[in-house]
Amino acid sequence: MDGHNYRITVKDEISDSLGATFSGMALKRRAGKSELAGWVRDQAELQGLLKRVCDCGMTLLSVTALGDDADGS
Repeated sequence: MDGHNYRITVKDEISDSLGATFSGMALKRRAGKSELAGWVRDQAELQGLLKRVCDCGMTLLSVTALGDDADGS
């Protein structure tokens, strides 16, 4: 199976409604940052998520590839 788990970290604590636009990604907020974590099928999907971050005006802090069995915690 292709794909990997990723955690995308952005500046500021984003709202639930904004987080919901990243369907399939779990949202966690902590200490002025937000983390979106979940399974990403391929590089095209990852690029789409990163474009959405930019389109929503969020400041990208990091993108981390997690172990394939990681739950994003």
